[in-house]
Amino acid sequence: MKEKILIVDDQFGIRILLNEVFQKEGYQTFQAANGVQALEIVTKHHPDLVLLDMKIPGMDGIEILKRMKVIDPEIRVIIMTAYGELDMIQEAKDLGALTHFAKPFDIDDIRAAVRKHIPQKTN
Repeated sequence: MKEKILIVDDQFGIRILLNEVFQKEGYQTFQAANGVQALEIVTKHHPDLVLLDMKIPGMDGIEILKRMKVIDPEIRVIIMTAYGELDMIQEAKDLGALTHFAKPFDIDDIRAAVRKHIPQKTN
């Protein structure tokens, strides 16, 4: 069974890029453009890891993270932000986010973080 990654970002280009990268790595990927979609996917598919943008119109990343943790307290989340808002990053970490990446990020750094936080399952 493939490990599942949920990519949550309102920017289409970033979702497509990350989706392509992680599908090539052998993960099953899901995409959400907003908080409502993200929470539906978490409820239905229970991803192993979520790549979550902090600045999403409607429901921001902190609110999405809080609601994900209610659905699955063990869910693993890596946050992404284009903004150096240290208070938001700290709040996300206090809520259980594993680490964060500032945009524009180095794709190899994100790839390494995902590998670190989702050990490949052996069949």
